[in-house]
Amino acid sequence: MTSTLQPATTTEAVTKRPGRWLALSVLVLAVLLVAVDATVLGLATPYISEDLKPSGTQLLWIGDVYSFVIAGLLVSMGSLGDRIGRKRILLVGATAFGAISVLNAYATTPELMIVARALLGVAGATLMPATLALIRNLFHDPRERSLAIGIWGATASAGTAVGPIAGGFLLEHFWWGSVFLINLPVMVVLVLVGIKLLPESRDPSPGPWDMTSVALSLVGMIGVVYAVKEAAAHGFTWATLAAGLAGAAALYGFVRRQLTLPSPLLDMRLFRHRGFSGAVLADLLTILGLSGLVFFLSQFLQLVQGRGPLEAGLAELPAAIGAVVAGLIAGRVARRYSVRAVVSGGLAAIGLALAALTVIDRSTGYPLLGAALLVVGVGAGFSFTVTSDVILSSVPKEQAGAASAVSETAYELGAALGIAVLGSIVTGVYRDFTGPAGTPAEAHESLGGAVEAAAHLPAPTSEALLDAARQSFVDGLALASGVGAVVLLTAAVAAWFMLRDQRLDSLPQGRGELRDQPQRTRSRRT
Repeated sequence: MTSTLQPATTTEAVTKRPGRWLALSVLVLAVLLVAVDATVLGLATPYISEDLKPSGTQLLWIGDVYSFVIAGLLVSMGSLGDRIGRKRILLVGATAFGAISVLNAYATTPELMIVARALLGVAGATLMPATLALIRNLFHDPRERSLAIGIWGATASAGTAVGPIAGGFLLEHFWWGSVFLINLPVMVVLVLVGIKLLPESRDPSPGPWDMTSVALSLVGMIGVVYAVKEAAAHGFTWATLAAGLAGAAALYGFVRRQLTLPSPLLDMRLFRHRGFSGAVLADLLTILGLSGLVFFLSQFLQLVQGRGPLEAGLAELPAAIGAVVAGLIAGRVARRYSVRAVVSGGLAAIGLALAALTVIDRSTGYPLLGAALLVVGVGAGFSFTVTSDVILSSVPKEQAGAASAVSETAYELGAALGIAVLGSIVTGVYRDFTGPAGTPAEAHESLGGAVEAAAHLPAPTSEALLDAARQSFVDGLALASGVGAVVLLTAAVAAWFMLRDQRLDSLPQGRGELRDQPQRTRSRRT
């Protein structure tokens, strides 16, 4: 049988759904919900620790279990949305997200808080893949879709900036549970308006939802992410190694099973498409290079330079502003030049900004930090927006949920790896500092521990301890910035080759038809 792929303008591009921009406003509310929630917990952790009195291990689980669960379920939930309807899973997930936020806010024990965070991860896993998949089905015109994805990404960036600011304000005026209750009004508007405005879309012939694949995906991602984070925090142990090997084995089994199923949870043939694979790899490496640095830069602003939580949140605004502006124009720029030029250029810009931070010291003024953050935001805005567009454009719209979930999974895995790899560098350098006589052991565990320990020491000893600890932390941060720069510049080179000939106007017309060029004729025998 011969299948001729025509330009998108002859089919989907001519169909413009009425009310699509109003529907987009509902989708960005879901993005805002997840982005804000991802950033407020860090500010609330000291208050949760004081109130619930969790053990050190329980506190780690409170912070990490959300990302463990969401990383393990993203592909499964994206595929489920393709099967039962993306609108349905988005609205059900948003309702659950709001209800479970109340459970988080009023948790009375560490165990209940851990369970509540895990359930919130289950609900959160339904939201991001569904929003991108609905954009793929709402906007058939490639240029409109690029702008819609830019708005989607800009909202996510704005949410990460608004989270610390809103969280800091709430924590100064209310109890820690208020940072979870801010999800409720957003959720209510999303559900009520979404029922009216969002169209339903699904895969017309999806096949069964394979529970064995779901279990393998969940076990595999949780095992790998857990092993990475534990290795970063406590070094390699037999338990960590076992968890990592079990996770890797489960992921291997997941891939093998998808290749044999007639209706797989995730069509592994998507990765044969060079543009799809290149975009996913670019996302993973970008987050890997950025996440650990951003995590420790927040500590630098607060614990080294003495800024309050709200001031530190405001200091990081240039990154969000740059990402918002770049995301809105990324599609137009990619069409004016090329996909690989914009993605590679964005990654290279981030790499150079991180390289500039290798000269950071305790007295570094805000102009350098602010300029570096602005460049990071612009580079990320260009790269993430275009790669998200490439991922959606590289697959048939019937598989948009699963493809979106792959993009989000790359983000979660990159974040875990980044914090582990770059975090281990910062921690390794920091722990070797030489403090004055009487320095307690906990001061070598973290800069926060050193600040806490210094508060109980005589003034001369306290000052000497803080000087040594802060200098060592800055040295580790500078080294991690250099490693992050190398990762990002390597990603830029890889994207240049893997995204060759990729165009945003490329749009598959049906199931299984993947391509790099707007027009190409292929023959296949059936």
